[in-house]
This record gives sequence, C-alpha cells and structure tokens, in this order.
Amino acid sequence: MRSLVAEATEGVRLYGDTHVLWCREPDELRPARPGSFVMAYVGEGHDPLLGRPMSIHRRREGPAGAEFALLFDVVGRGTAWLAGREPGDPVRLVGPLGRAFDPRPQVQRMLLVGGGIGCAPLVWLADELVAEGREVTLVLGGRTEAQIFPASQLPPAVELVVTTEDGSLGETGRVTAPFERLLGWCDQAFACGPEPMFEALNGILRRSTLRTPVQALLEAQMACGVGICYSCAVFPRRGGVKLVCTDGPMFDLRDLYQ
Repeated sequence: MRSLVAEATEGVRLYGDTHVLWCREPDELRPARPGSFVMAYVGEGHDPLLGRPMSIHRRREGPAGAEFALLFDVVGRGTAWLAGREPGDPVRLVGPLGRAFDPRPQVQRMLLVGGGIGCAPLVWLADELVAEGREVTLVLGGRTEAQIFPASQLPPAVELVVTTEDGSLGETGRVTAPFERLLGWCDQAFACGPEPMFEALNGILRRSTLRTPVQALLEAQMACGVGICYSCAVFPRRGGVKLVCTDGPMFDLRDLYQ
C-alpha cells in the first residue's frame, strides 16, 4: 500500500448517474483482488482534504498496458470531479487497501448479490470467476432501471437476475427474494450494498437451515482508509470492534449481525 498517481485513460457516463473512470494501472496496484479498494483524492489541491473510498471495479488491457476502473455515482463535488477527468489527467490514490473477497477453491456455483453501486466490485469478481470456469449468477437491485448495471457489459456466461423497486426492469421488489430462492443452489455467495440490504440478507440466513458461506463487502465512510481514524468502526455480534478499512471490507455476513 502506498500513495500513487494514476493517469486517466477514459471516462464515460455508463448509465443513470453512474460513471466509469479507467486509468493506467500502476505496478503497485497489481496485488489488488476483487473487493480491494483505494482512497481516491479529488481536486487540484487539498480541498476536499479527505479521500473517497472506492472499490476497484474492473481490469482490462489497454493500448499502453494494464488499466483499472472505478465505478461511482455522481453525488457531490468529489465524484463530479472524478467524472470530469480527461485522458491524461492525474488521479491521486492510496492503495490497494482492505481484505478482498475470498472465493473457495473447488466449488462451482457462485451467487453474487449487489444493491445499487454495490455492483462495482462484483463485476470484477464475476469476470474472474467466469474466467476460472465457474457458474455465476449475479443478482442486481435498484430503485429504478436507471440504477442497474447494463447486462451488455457483463460476460455472456453470467446469468443476470434484476430486481427494481418500481418494477421498471426485471422482478418487482428487492434482491432478498432471488437471494432466498437461489441460496440453496449456490456453493458460496458474495454481497455488496447498503447496510439495510445486509440486515435483510442476514434475516434470511437466520431463518434458513442452509450453511452456505456468504461474504459481505461493507460500504463505509472513511477519513483515512488505513486504520488510524476509526471512522469506519463496526461492532460484530461476537463483541469487540472491527475496522472496515483494515479488518474488512470483506466480512462473513453471519459474523456481523445477531
């Protein structure tokens, strides 16, 4: 982990208010795995002062070598600044950070569940799992169609299940229904999204007799990203304090809630 400067190569609005920013990948980011994140520092000086924690969204091979992407909703001046990066512009980062997803070896059926922008790290995970020859079902949920990652941007081998609260795309409702339906099918599950989604998924696990492992990638506001400020503290059901930035962001979902 170190401070880096990455060069932007492409930035586009992908869907709704969601943008993707591609950058040349510094060698120091090579150890990153799906679920790893970076602290992105925006602006031209020290205002805003604090970085924005962002999951690494994807990797690809660009004309000049390896590139990585950040996927984000434009919700304020920091993300608006990122959305305005042009090819050649520098982006300051610290990373790679955090504990990434850990797919078990020699299991085949993988269930991925994302709420809103929680899809960001799951797309890269899907890329990796498909490349390994595993079966992947990806459940994506949002309030409306405008919050759903485009199916055309996914590997063809991924089975996509979409839920929207207003019924504008896919099933009407939330990701909990397909999660409960598919839990018995999968060998391992992975989730990323807002805390209410995790609480709802945990409720399903508590009612189920299945012991399917479920890894949760937590979203949290952070000031430092390296375990100094304690702004991302969580309190697991077994007691004590864990930090999303260093002990996570990946946790076993059953360890988080009563």
